[in-house]
Amino acid sequence: QVQLVESGGGLVQPGESLRLSCAASGSIYITYKMGWYRQAPGKQRDLVATITEGGSVNSADSVQGRFTISRDNSKNTVYLQMNSLKPEVTAVYYCYADIYDTRIGARRNFWGQGTQVTVSS
Repeated sequence: QVQLVESGGGLVQPGESLRLSCAASGSIYITYKMGWYRQAPGKQRDLVATITEGGSVNSADSVQGRFTISRDNSKNTVYLQMNSLKPEVTAVYYCYADIYDTRIGARRNFWGQGTQVTVSS
């Protein structure tokens, strides 16, 4: 089976940086698009950024210039570098991957368990 394991969340002060990582493992044939979404308390889950296997990026306007998404295809891992953090980005960040799962012989979306990012002084 396929698993997405996130790491790198935590509590930081405004202006600081964090780097999130998400590694996909298991019955993977191909990993297509990967990315990050976030959900603040009482709000819906929203797009942060995604990146295709070829490196094309789509990101929310609110994070452009401060957040950078990248991936290592050899490791099936996606990263989110977050700089100049502000309190309003506090949320649970979820990793997402579009994967061809050899166990089921089909392509489907997978989600990580979420990692908390809190920006507070």
